[in-house]
Amino acid sequence: MEKIKIPKVEGVQALSNGGQQFKGTLHLTNHHLIYSCKRINLKEGDPLAQKTSEFWITYHIISRCTFRPTAPGSAIPSNIRIRGRDFSSITFNFYDPVQAKDVFESIKGLTCRLKRINKLYAYRYKGNPKEDPIKGWEIYDARAEWKRQGISEKGIDQGWRISTINSDYVFSPTYPALLVVPTSISDNVLNYAAKFRSKSRIPALTYLHPVNNCSITRSAQPGVGIRSARSVQDEKLVGACFSASDNLSTGSTPEKRSSPTASQLDIVEISNEDANMAETDIEKLEDIMIATADDDGDQPRIYGAQRRNLIVDARPTVNALAQHAAGFGSENMDNYKFATKAYLGIDNIHVMRNSLRKVVEALKDGDLTPLPPNRELLAKSNWLKHIANILDGSSLIARQVGIHHSHVLIHCSDGWDRTSQLSALSQIMLDPYYRTLDGFIVLIEKDWLAFGHMFQHRNGYLSSDKWFTTEYDGLAGSSVQPGLNDAPRNETIENALAKTKRFFTKRTPTDEVDSDGEPIYEETSGLFRAPAKGTPEEEEATKENETSPVFHQFLDAVYQLLRQHPKRFEFNRHFLRRLLYHTYSCQYGTFLHNNEKARLDSQVSKLTRSVWDYILADRAKFLNPDWDGGVLNDNVRGKERLLFPRLEEVKWWFELFWQNRRRDEWAKHSPCRAVSPEICIPRRQYGGLDRG
Repeated sequence: MEKIKIPKVEGVQALSNGGQQFKGTLHLTNHHLIYSCKRINLKEGDPLAQKTSEFWITYHIISRCTFRPTAPGSAIPSNIRIRGRDFSSITFNFYDPVQAKDVFESIKGLTCRLKRINKLYAYRYKGNPKEDPIKGWEIYDARAEWKRQGISEKGIDQGWRISTINSDYVFSPTYPALLVVPTSISDNVLNYAAKFRSKSRIPALTYLHPVNNCSITRSAQPGVGIRSARSVQDEKLVGACFSASDNLSTGSTPEKRSSPTASQLDIVEISNEDANMAETDIEKLEDIMIATADDDGDQPRIYGAQRRNLIVDARPTVNALAQHAAGFGSENMDNYKFATKAYLGIDNIHVMRNSLRKVVEALKDGDLTPLPPNRELLAKSNWLKHIANILDGSSLIARQVGIHHSHVLIHCSDGWDRTSQLSALSQIMLDPYYRTLDGFIVLIEKDWLAFGHMFQHRNGYLSSDKWFTTEYDGLAGSSVQPGLNDAPRNETIENALAKTKRFFTKRTPTDEVDSDGEPIYEETSGLFRAPAKGTPEEEEATKENETSPVFHQFLDAVYQLLRQHPKRFEFNRHFLRRLLYHTYSCQYGTFLHNNEKARLDSQVSKLTRSVWDYILADRAKFLNPDWDGGVLNDNVRGKERLLFPRLEEVKWWFELFWQNRRRDEWAKHSPCRAVSPEICIPRRQYGGLDRG
């Protein structure tokens, strides 16, 4: 393959796993970098000295690759330093600078010059024979999952129906083919309502509670704009979502429902004074609800009699308001008087990307030294704060549905990032099925894959030349893009001048928005430009500004729940780590595309393996031996149907971020041992409620 300038280099030394030293042979294949090696500098007689190890690095797991060349004949070796998206890191040392350069150029070509998604490893991978019987692409059946929730064409009308309006993906290309909407809403109304929601992502059902028939629906932001536009059809649709199950629940009492949790799911009453507050602190509201719930009166309570339905806008208030200039925004609650609105203040993809960058910066020497990460940088990253905020918002949704018997509609900007996080996490808190291995797979298929989380955009599978840099000896810390005619010092000066010019150039908003629905800024004289569509190669190319660890944050939040409730999940922490790894590895086709339509168009189910083939073929490896078997008893602490996070116990995902270090080593070098590898997060105050 022409991209491989040198297929094999012998005598390569390496540093990894916190400073462990290795020596061996480096092989470059079409899809992997393979390092076959032995440990060196060990004590005489150490059995590890005779053990041969192999490091397999799939090219697309690389998040950063830095080449540090030295002059020929120098006593200092040239080196290539690789950081993985799974937080692994390794440095290769070469005493032949020409070989080092060839290896670097080969890795770069094999990583970020494929141009099309269908050139990725997944489209070449044949799979392990033991994966053959699994048929991972057939595991998720949307109709079967809706039937499990009580919704089917042949079943009893639960107030919801399965619409095929999007069966050809014309109605909304980023939505699933099957949409569950209120029975009272016709497809004609849906067509009109779609015009009011970004990307035609209308409010659609994702979860129906089995006890109280309260729902979680999800959508994109409404097209309110600066003129405060409204849509009667959208208002009708949202209202129908919030009342779809009324005929079922009215007049029912908990005693009439066959559920182990029915006795604890009484509706609480809110005083008129509290119900009419225009701006309310959500914590105060929850305290009132919980206090009232402790009153065991003789009168049976009726499901839905005191509902406080909620529209959850995941964004900070200022971000939502800024969207009005782009023709969108947030609901005018004067038109949705049947609900209350809460802003959760969860930051956008750009803030989250920068947060993870700071974490990586704090961990960057993990291959060279066993010393702990930079605590100050970790604190400045706000990573744990973001995880706690997401968990807090999800907890609010789960409480509204599971305890306060209310309906919830969730959206952010386009409804495929923060919305997916909140929707999936709240369902894990509500439904024990999603805490099983099979149920968790269904949840990811439903709320992430079917509802169109943009895995391709967010994960940048085709990588970027910007992730490959050269640092020269005489200019420590300066980075330039390598080429055949490198002129390091001149290029560095030119780069510095260009950066200075950009610093003083006014950045102006355009009428184009990114895939998170946020305005895009460009350095122009202020003229607006229209979004341009390019070739298929340009459309699939990695746009660094679109990448963000959205799904990673979800898995981190699940890790927090699993760690705090170790007996409530069938799967283990290793499963979460492997799932994160294969989110980036490009070995399986599951996560390679942005939505159902793209997966269908690319024939991904015919041409690639599903990641669930790998997981379920080795099922025992991913099971939690401490799982309680899903036994429910709301009268026994720790066995309730519902579970909630303890935000003050949010900790670093040690096995992921510090996978090559021992926990005691981290604490040993910590300036404050009592803190350990964790940061306690205080309970966040919400941005407020907007009452219609």
